[in-house]
Amino acid sequence: MKKVSIIVPCYNEEEVIEQCVNRLEAVCVSLEKYEYEIMLIDDGSRDRTLEILETLSENNPCIKLVSFSRNFGHQAAVTCGLKYVTGDAVIIIDADLQDPPELIPQMLQLWEEGNEVIYGKRKVRKGESAFKLFTAKMFYKTLNALSDVEIPRDTGDFRLVDRKVVDTINQMPEHNKFLRGLFSWIGYKQTPFEYERQERAAGKTKYPLNKMLKLATDGIVGFSTKPLRLFGTLGLLSVLVSFALLIYAMISYIWKLNDLSAGWTSIMVAITFFAGVQLLSIWIMAEYIGRIYDESKKRPEYIIAKKNF
Repeated sequence: MKKVSIIVPCYNEEEVIEQCVNRLEAVCVSLEKYEYEIMLIDDGSRDRTLEILETLSENNPCIKLVSFSRNFGHQAAVTCGLKYVTGDAVIIIDADLQDPPELIPQMLQLWEEGNEVIYGKRKVRKGESAFKLFTAKMFYKTLNALSDVEIPRDTGDFRLVDRKVVDTINQMPEHNKFLRGLFSWIGYKQTPFEYERQERAAGKTKYPLNKMLKLATDGIVGFSTKPLRLFGTLGLLSVLVSFALLIYAMISYIWKLNDLSAGWTSIMVAITFFAGVQLLSIWIMAEYIGRIYDESKKRPEYIIAKKNF
């Protein structure tokens, strides 16, 4: 029998995690042609999530549990799950039940047809604010404009991937992973699976604005060097503008076309503008250098406090 593995990263999900696991178990039991395992990754929760997960794993030998020593982030939790799962097909799903577990059989059918990456594409996103929808739309537009790899829009980490895809991802030792980008980058036969994303079943989102910005930065810096080239282009343009201004000043002086002594405002605007460009350029370069520094330290992406297998 083929085996299905389900990775569920969890962080402070005490209000919903039991319902999530129960629904996943019900789906897995209905898959008569498959063995299954549910890999629960506790990402340093500070509520009763770990306690609930331990109870759930004790009652079902198909449930495996990994607990981090602290909160290392969603992408690190998924990366850990990918390392330890043993299934032929691997499904990544969040604990908040916005991505319905009942869709798994349909995704498995697409996998059986030969697709190696089946990524969830949201045609409806219920319960999300206009701000969240707008920023998500702008993020994917910006990312695809900068990236050399097309990353499907309106997607998250909810997906089914083949064993060979998991093995390929596990060979990549880089930190600050942007997994949905990596899954697109590695190729293989990919197909979308459209669905209606539901409202969160309980609790609050674990992706506030600062974590959204961190994820966006990881995506852009991890898949594009165009921001560096962009500022090179802007620097060249600035040189051309300065030459044009110099020529204009010389002509004005020779032909007495304008009183250049009254240009305080234009001078201040030019100084502050180019100072801003320089500082922004330094910030962009610092992001790339910071990634190199993180990689050079060779620290693990996460630290496991305990696991039950």
